[in-house]
Amino acid sequence: MKIGLILEGGASRTVFSCGVMDVLLANNIITDMVIGTSAGIAFGVSYASLQRERNLHLASEYMGDKRYMGIRHLFNRKNKSYYNMQFVYDDVPNIHLPFDWNAFQNFKGDVIGVCTNVQTGKAEYLPVSRTDKTLPVLRASCALPILFPFISIDGKDYLDGGISDSIPYKYALEQGCDKAIVVLTRERGYVKHTGKSVKLAEKLYKKYPELVKALDSRADNYNNQIKELRALERDGKVFVIEPVTTMGVKRTEGNPNKLLPLYYHGVSVTEDNINALKSYLNV
Repeated sequence: MKIGLILEGGASRTVFSCGVMDVLLANNIITDMVIGTSAGIAFGVSYASLQRERNLHLASEYMGDKRYMGIRHLFNRKNKSYYNMQFVYDDVPNIHLPFDWNAFQNFKGDVIGVCTNVQTGKAEYLPVSRTDKTLPVLRASCALPILFPFISIDGKDYLDGGISDSIPYKYALEQGCDKAIVVLTRERGYVKHTGKSVKLAEKLYKKYPELVKALDSRADNYNNQIKELRALERDGKVFVIEPVTTMGVKRTEGNPNKLLPLYYHGVSVTEDNINALKSYLNV
């Protein structure tokens, strides 16, 4: 049996998923595939390295640090991102809050980040390197429109995977996962709408027509994914874990006083459902 862990993005809201993953680790539920979009995979690699509560420390100690994110980083010509790329993807994992590269290399499953190809507007499912400490796939998958520059990998430019595949459960199932744990970062009943920021992004990327099409159709595609997930959930083909509330946490929230309650909400929801999950997994 092949088990997949599918992680929706959501930037700071994905702290909920961190609580979920820590409970999975505490119960020795280790999947055969970890696939995530944007912050889903950025936080998901700590699950793959078996570093329980590493993301909790990240949320409590570093996400609120002025070095982590802020508008001044976006206007820094050497950075051009709302997030401080050097601090987030190098200093934190390699100095301040060490990522266990040895454990990550020993993880037997697949670790996949979803990225959107700027030229085609399509999702690409890229393996996260077990040796490249610059974390290019995480950078690309997390590259929010407007807030990030394009991220180049092997001559291709990428942006946030959520543009093209917000919840990559189909890919996991197509790759042979018999069981799928899907972790959402929006509460049940949430409906996505095309916001003003999307319209701004479409103007900014007018030289990339396929990307613009993907941005324009993102909300409809997301809502259709949710409908399909609900049907799969009713049929017992996937197990969905989602927040009851996102507690008003915005995507660029860094205040630990707001982030930590959402993390512990993820812990609580998962603990409440752990027996049902074990039953679903036959473990």
